[in-house]
Amino acid sequence: MKAKSQRGTVVVAGGAGFIGSHMCERLLDESYAVVCVDNLLTGRRSNIDHLSNRPGFEYRQADLTTSADLIPDDPSMRVTHVMNLASPASPVHYGKHPIETLKVGAVGTMNALEFASRKGAVFLQASTSEVYGDPLVNPQPEDYWGNVNPIGPRSMYDEAKRFAEAACAAYARSRGVDVRIARIFNTYGPRMQLTDGRAIPNFMVSAIRGEPLTIYGDGSQTRSFCYIDDLAEGLFRLLTVEHSMLRKLGELPVINLGNPEEVTILALAQEVLQVTASNSEIALKELPGDDPKVRQPDIGRAREILKWVPGVSRREGLRRSLPYFVSEVSRSWRSNNLQTGRR
Repeated sequence: MKAKSQRGTVVVAGGAGFIGSHMCERLLDESYAVVCVDNLLTGRRSNIDHLSNRPGFEYRQADLTTSADLIPDDPSMRVTHVMNLASPASPVHYGKHPIETLKVGAVGTMNALEFASRKGAVFLQASTSEVYGDPLVNPQPEDYWGNVNPIGPRSMYDEAKRFAEAACAAYARSRGVDVRIARIFNTYGPRMQLTDGRAIPNFMVSAIRGEPLTIYGDGSQTRSFCYIDDLAEGLFRLLTVEHSMLRKLGELPVINLGNPEEVTILALAQEVLQVTASNSEIALKELPGDDPKVRQPDIGRAREILKWVPGVSRREGLRRSLPYFVSEVSRSWRSNNLQTGRR
């Protein structure tokens, strides 16, 4: 169905991913038309299948790195916003696809910015807390420049996002594009992939299967976890807030979005065991290189400018996520058994 709306059309690059699919849904609920663009490298068509029959939704399988023509020119389609969420985002995925990660952060972002410039659209770049690297400041404010290893095992993701932010700055200054940058901290919830390598999916799957929960290091490293519904609200507010509200942040508005409640990885594992009522044990393994020791957002700007604070506690978010993970683990088990039976 052609994506048209009186309120405008939002092009969501990476819209079949975990966060992207939730944003497509949220934008449709807010009466925007949505064009979801994704090459399905790490996104999944199943994340957006439930949207296929909704008025105003259109899916295009396309690669952001090959062209700035994200959608065909259509005079009747008023593109008002572009959201760039296109990138592998988990250590497993960007470790498996390092070159693709660098290309989408650089070439893909430039193409998306070129498209937004041509359409006169607001541009929201999904950046990441990884631009802060292994921070020497905690919590991390937006004016902290970070402590990043440019050739380390996570560098393909860190540097891709740092380049993407630089590209946004260039287009804002030279082309006048209305750019907003969201530095997204750890986010979790339904539609995460079971094998994406991040803490909550790993712990949930292991607990449901009755397997040991693996912690790297001694578990004293900290993270801050935001439930997906809260993040979608923050992204929507940043996307649609009046430009005049962002002027006090200078020529390029950068805003952290995440839950400031910090927790150790060991404590998180124990919470998952409680929520899942699992008897799994906890196993310790060697800490990977360049793994950040702390991660906590300073969300002062989001509070002041967007009037946004997360409303879902971590324990409640884990409870809301549990049915999804139980269903996905069961589906994976059935699929594996069927495949084994055919051999």
